[in-house]
Amino acid sequence: HLLLFLLFVGPFNCFASYSRATELFYSLNEGLPAGVLIGSLAHDLQLPTAGDQHRASLQPPLSFTLASHGLGGQYVQLDNRSGELHTSAVEIDREALCLESSGATIFGGSAAVSSSSPSPESCLLLLDVLVLPQEYFRLVKVKIAIRDVNDNAPRFPVPHIRLSVPENAPVNTRLAIEHPALDPDMGTNGVQTYRLRDNYGVFTLDVEENENGERTPYLIVMGALDRETQDEYVTVIIAEDGGTPPLVGSATLTIGISDINDNCPQFNDSQLNVTLYGNSSLGTQVATVHAVDMDLGSNAQITYSYSQKVPQPSRDLFHLNESTGAITLSTKVDGDTPRLHRLIILGNGPGCIPAVITVLVTIIKVMMRPPEVVPRFIANEVEGVVYLKELEPINTPIAFFTIKDPDEKYKVSCYLDGDGPFRLSPYKPYNNEYLLETTKPLDFETQQLYEISVVAWNSEGFHVKKVIKVQVLDDNDNSPVFSEQLIELSIEENNVPNAFLTKLHATDADSGERGQVSYFLGPDAPSYFALDKTTGVLTVSTQLDREEKEKYRYTVKAVDSGFPPRESIATVTITVLDKNDNSPRFINKDFSFFVPENFPGFGEIGVISVTDADAGQNGWVALSVLNGSDIFVIDTGKGVLRAKVSLDREQQSSYVLWIEAVDGGDPALSSTAKITILLLDINDNPPLVLFPQSNMSYLLVLPSTLPGSPITEVYAVDKDTGMNAVIAYSIIGRRGPRPESFRIDPKTGNITLEESLMQNDYGLYRLLVKVSDHGYPEPLHSTVMVNLFVNDTVSNESYIESLLRKEPDISVEEKQPQISIEPTHKKMESASCMPTLVALSIISLGSIALVTGMGIYICLRKGKKHHRADENLEVQIPLNGRINLHMLEKKPMEISNI
Repeated sequence: HLLLFLLFVGPFNCFASYSRATELFYSLNEGLPAGVLIGSLAHDLQLPTAGDQHRASLQPPLSFTLASHGLGGQYVQLDNRSGELHTSAVEIDREALCLESSGATIFGGSAAVSSSSPSPESCLLLLDVLVLPQEYFRLVKVKIAIRDVNDNAPRFPVPHIRLSVPENAPVNTRLAIEHPALDPDMGTNGVQTYRLRDNYGVFTLDVEENENGERTPYLIVMGALDRETQDEYVTVIIAEDGGTPPLVGSATLTIGISDINDNCPQFNDSQLNVTLYGNSSLGTQVATVHAVDMDLGSNAQITYSYSQKVPQPSRDLFHLNESTGAITLSTKVDGDTPRLHRLIILGNGPGCIPAVITVLVTIIKVMMRPPEVVPRFIANEVEGVVYLKELEPINTPIAFFTIKDPDEKYKVSCYLDGDGPFRLSPYKPYNNEYLLETTKPLDFETQQLYEISVVAWNSEGFHVKKVIKVQVLDDNDNSPVFSEQLIELSIEENNVPNAFLTKLHATDADSGERGQVSYFLGPDAPSYFALDKTTGVLTVSTQLDREEKEKYRYTVKAVDSGFPPRESIATVTITVLDKNDNSPRFINKDFSFFVPENFPGFGEIGVISVTDADAGQNGWVALSVLNGSDIFVIDTGKGVLRAKVSLDREQQSSYVLWIEAVDGGDPALSSTAKITILLLDINDNPPLVLFPQSNMSYLLVLPSTLPGSPITEVYAVDKDTGMNAVIAYSIIGRRGPRPESFRIDPKTGNITLEESLMQNDYGLYRLLVKVSDHGYPEPLHSTVMVNLFVNDTVSNESYIESLLRKEPDISVEEKQPQISIEPTHKKMESASCMPTLVALSIISLGSIALVTGMGIYICLRKGKKHHRADENLEVQIPLNGRINLHMLEKKPMEISNI
């Protein structure tokens, strides 16, 4: 039974021990970020945690739950397992939560915000947390106190505070400033002190705190004030809290000094002396007195009155206006009126002793009545002012004046007093009638108002004056006038659109609408110029290009608003100033010049034409050679291209140059052009014989060679080109047994056998070949000796070489290279007239040659072979009648038998 009782009662004891309500208290600063740990419920409640292995094996895990997600629950996050309480993503703002609910609790379900705590500055966040399972069930009351931080600066409710202080306020007067600064923060973070940026030496601030802790600033007067010296003080009031660092707020404080009646009226003078004629009319102003009070408003109000010392007759004779201080004649002066009146006048102010001034009036008695002047106006007249239009014709009548003596016993005359184009003349046939008229047209622009007087006097010298004002009415008689008839302007090209050019100004001497001037462009003005009708501002709506048009000239009009309107015209000239906006431009991008070779140094090769559309310094162009400057130069001013040295086509046939043109602008612009120089060939090179290589070489020709067979060739080249390099070959000299047996092709230089060789044709043949070009104007040529040895074999080379060393006796035949050389026997026929002698000579020579040839052959066969050093003679041989081979320059050269 005991065991059953324990089993029944035990669980209820456990439940009772853990189901009691518990209260936890935490505190944290406002404005913390999400995830800041507030506290651990499990730890603070000393509940078993999930790490307790013994409990974990026997009991289910703990669970922590907010009883309800109300207003306070949005600011925290509760871990259901660990019971840790953290701040949520919703930032806690103490002022937003608790400022308006101070002293009360705002519930949001089981989570609430409260400030009901022993401290008036506290702000509590209340949470109800349920702890499960049932074995550990309890309701935990969690209170989180939100601590204030200094995150708000003091702020005045109005930006401008105005305070009024009477000027007679005593020192230490305290005036409350009705709009103190507010700071949502609490305690020392709230407003603590006030100060003035500028106290002017007469003000300071004090702060009073009431039982609720509210601080009110007071303005304290520290010195004497005088509104008449300074009526207002403007400064800045600054409120500062007690945070670290302190925050401040400010507002403008205007201290107005209110007036009090501390000044009394004063007259500038103590006595005023005036004179009055006895015949003055009623209402004549005698004098005016004026007093001054330095106060304001009603404190400065002044009234004027007679002193009790002024006798009643004087008061009756002279009326005093109590507001203006004007003294006028109120009754007519007669013979019984005293001549001297002493008027004592008081200037009265509120609460003041009156100011006093004395006016002495002396009356001059007149025994006779003055003349009378009676006007009758013809022109328009209003209250004594006559209105006349300008440009009225001469002698325009203004008024008739009747002059008369009231006593009818004195003679009365009159005249006109004053300046102006007016005349007063008797109007006949009437007596004492006068006509006032103009003497010339009136001009409003010269003078608008005239004041003239018609003066009448009698024979006793008594004068009466009638004042007349003549107002000239304006008419539209003037045209607008420009300040300048020729308006010269300038503007840089590439201006911005709607660029300002000038402001035209024209004046019109007329008045009112007749003098109002409007501005218009003339019909010759381009459409992209604009002129403001009212202001006269001249603008250009587009960019101007000096290279397109440099000068503009057009008219502008100034028109007034009269009827009919009048106008005047001025001329506007606009010069577009140059900017360096154009690069130098070559006439051609590629220039080609053909120059004969051997052109003299610094000779003119050609002119490089370049232009720049800009003007002045911007259009000045300098030329330079970018490459090849060691050979070529260019004249910067004229653009002439020259070569420093003579050019040889055979060394280089063409040159490619790059020429740069740079203008004088800042920054400078440039461009380049390609120059090709082609050298034209001139005939400055004679043909160069390449084969045979020497005048001492020879070729063996067999007697069995058939006619027409090629024997050898002469090969030459010419460094020139074109016709200067076209080579022609010709034989200009022959020597041998029958030298006409060989001919040369003038084009190819091939030497062929013309006729069959006979027994008596054996021997050495020497052909002088001329190699000539077709150059112009003078062909050049070279010569070479072609040696042919006609024989079956060469048995004695030394003998042949000895023959070659001998100077050949060859007659030069001057013939055109293109023409074939004729056989020499034709010449001989023309030169001889004795055929018999010729035949005998031939037979003799043939015999001698045969014997000589056989002897040489035998010697060559028996002699030893020796190495021979032949001499190569220069290929160019002077073409004189006889050839001296020993005089030619010799060069060593290896000779081979061909």
